[in-house]
Amino acid sequence: MVRRTQQHRKHAALKLGGVGVLAVVLLGGGLTLASADDGAAPQTANCPTVRDKLSNVPAAAVAGVEQELANLDKQIAEANARLAQQAANPQGGPNFIQNAILGPLASKRTAALDRIGININRVGGQRPDLASLATCGLNAAGVPSAVNGNAGNGNAGNAGNAGNGNAANGNTGNGNAGAGVAQRVSCPTVADRLPSVPAQAAAEVQRELANLESQIADANARLARQAANPQGGPNFVRNAIIGPLEDRRVAAINRIATAIGRVDGNRPADLVNLARPCSAG
Repeated sequence: MVRRTQQHRKHAALKLGGVGVLAVVLLGGGLTLASADDGAAPQTANCPTVRDKLSNVPAAAVAGVEQELANLDKQIAEANARLAQQAANPQGGPNFIQNAILGPLASKRTAALDRIGININRVGGQRPDLASLATCGLNAAGVPSAVNGNAGNGNAGNAGNAGNGNAANGNTGNGNAGAGVAQRVSCPTVADRLPSVPAQAAAEVQRELANLESQIADANARLARQAANPQGGPNFVRNAIIGPLEDRRVAAINRIATAIGRVDGNRPADLVNLARPCSAG
């Protein structure tokens, strides 16, 4: 009886010793989660950047290319969310990550890269050979994924912003250089200003960070169309593009705060202040 009690206590102690705050870094979109157990921290997707491999994108293709760059970043964010889930709850054999996460990611990237080439070629540009950029590996735990972000002018350079891709003043490049040149959106970053995110909320938070990326990409695509075919009065961009973007950001950031608060009871209400102001320049 004594032996059984001692064994029971030993088993309970081992169980308690295995309980800790899961430390995760999910930066493929820049989400950082703290952990008390470094062994449980997930790896992140290590994918080649694409924006910096593009040059001389025709103005008529910018909107479509920007949308696909945002899709590539969203795909990385989704893969990182799955890697976080795998770290918290391992499943499958030794090839699970390759077969269930990295393989499908490469397939989705191939399709997005093809669409970039088609967008460029359709308007008379030379179709770039991007096929070699589809395959991804793994970063060490805690190393952020490089993403295409929202920097540069949609043509070349400025790859891989951390955070949620719309790093401050991401409108370097086009600005207001002249008529017909597309403006770009600049909004406050979110991922780098999050509190510690509970592991149980990681996947949902990562999805909403990806949504913020998509919202920025959609707004930039509209700005590109506006540059090519101006419409409305002097307040059109503010009223028809920037204002609705800020409203969508409020909803996404509120969902991030709710996801965190649902787990630990500490809903970061002040996050919503990062929804605005956004600007175009």
